[in-house]
Amino acid sequence: MNFRSIFNLLGILLAIFSISFLPPLAMTIIYQESGGMVFLYSFLFLFLLGCLMWLSSRKENLPLNISDGFIITTMFWVVLAIVGSIPFYFFGLDLTAALFESVSGITTTGATIMVGLDDMPKSLLLYRQLLQWIGGMGLIVLAVAVMPALGIGGGQLYKMELPGSHGNHKLTPRIADSAQALWKIYVGLTLVCALLYGLSGMTAFDAIAHSLSTVAGGGFSTHDGSIGFFNSRFVESICIIFMLLSAASFTVHYAAIFGGKPLKYFYDSEFKFFLSVVALVITVSFIVLFFSDSYKGFYSTASTAIFHTVSIITTSGFTTEDFSLWPGFLPYLLLVGAFMGACSQSVGGGIKAWRVLIMINQAYKEIIKTIHPNAILTSKIGAKVIDSKIAEKVWGFFSIYVFIFMFLLMAMLGTGMDFESAFSAVGACLNNLGPGLGEVSNNYSAVTGIGKLILCFAMILGRLEIFTLLVLFTPAFWRR
Repeated sequence: MNFRSIFNLLGILLAIFSISFLPPLAMTIIYQESGGMVFLYSFLFLFLLGCLMWLSSRKENLPLNISDGFIITTMFWVVLAIVGSIPFYFFGLDLTAALFESVSGITTTGATIMVGLDDMPKSLLLYRQLLQWIGGMGLIVLAVAVMPALGIGGGQLYKMELPGSHGNHKLTPRIADSAQALWKIYVGLTLVCALLYGLSGMTAFDAIAHSLSTVAGGGFSTHDGSIGFFNSRFVESICIIFMLLSAASFTVHYAAIFGGKPLKYFYDSEFKFFLSVVALVITVSFIVLFFSDSYKGFYSTASTAIFHTVSIITTSGFTTEDFSLWPGFLPYLLLVGAFMGACSQSVGGGIKAWRVLIMINQAYKEIIKTIHPNAILTSKIGAKVIDSKIAEKVWGFFSIYVFIFMFLLMAMLGTGMDFESAFSAVGACLNNLGPGLGEVSNNYSAVTGIGKLILCFAMILGRLEIFTLLVLFTPAFWRR
């Protein structure tokens, strides 16, 4: 394990992250708001610290193995969550609340303890949105794009940090080119989203702010009413489109945009399965809402069902109203949908659609083998045969996921929270969703300090897809 290379790369990441304090600083000047010194000093401190760490350990061709990659990736999210909480603390939140808000932002969870957003400084609101945007694609992927110029290899980081990655699938022969391609798509989606939001009637500030969190699959808003504040079906339609695009695999985006295969969206097995689940939940939600007379008219019922289903299953977490008040089992249906979440190699959270598809395929295979014990069967997703080792890894992941979920649920119940609130809070944070049910349907201000720390751990676990963080707690890792 090369601690010199870890120290060096962490310095680079901190220096790059410090740039996120500059746009909010500019907002304090434009809108003549107080708090500019908080962002200025935070930028100077973090930038100088990062540069100092890099310069003190600079060396050509620093080796970077898989163990170093695990440590750097985990330290990146933990350290950035801590330093990212600085502005929240100086704007009046206590330590645990500031850390919770920062972790929620950088992991694109969207759970918040802040209320009264409409009256808060625009600089702080923009900072919250930037945290989600940076966390969406992952700053490490950006760093990998510039590492070759610094004489540092970043292959191990790319494999672990690419959101939802289920293998070493390079988009291009060179990893740096792959990282650059991902960020071009990500920035491009953000710009188009901001433009459409602007055309919908949003102010320039709201359009930019909401495009950052929409494309990141985050769910933070500049208003307490979230997307419902705008009371516009046009805004909701734009939001739905970009939530779905952000939930799609970025390898599919790459094939469609750079590979000249625009029809890739229509024959990618995982994306088709994801859309079929979304369509099924929309249909069930519409039927229940329509026959319960929850809304007036067909159009109002359909638009509400579509928006909230897409928002929750993609783990974006935007709302137009409190969906936890929906009749019957619908709130739980949406929450269960978020457990699946988005597609692999997307910015969304959850178990990921490809894992669910493999588990369904494997379960069907076992049923057939029970009927025909001597049958030789293979698992497939589309035309692609799934190796048995991959299926084993998926079931291993799911087993650990269930165990971790139950452990966190017991911990939250131990803080005095009721079962419904605890279940939904853990589910929302572990799947990087945000809004829950019960006490956490609107915000997480009612959660105790210990509860906030537990949920912070859940959010980081979800963002790193569990194994990247848990592997550090195994003795075998440190004996490598």
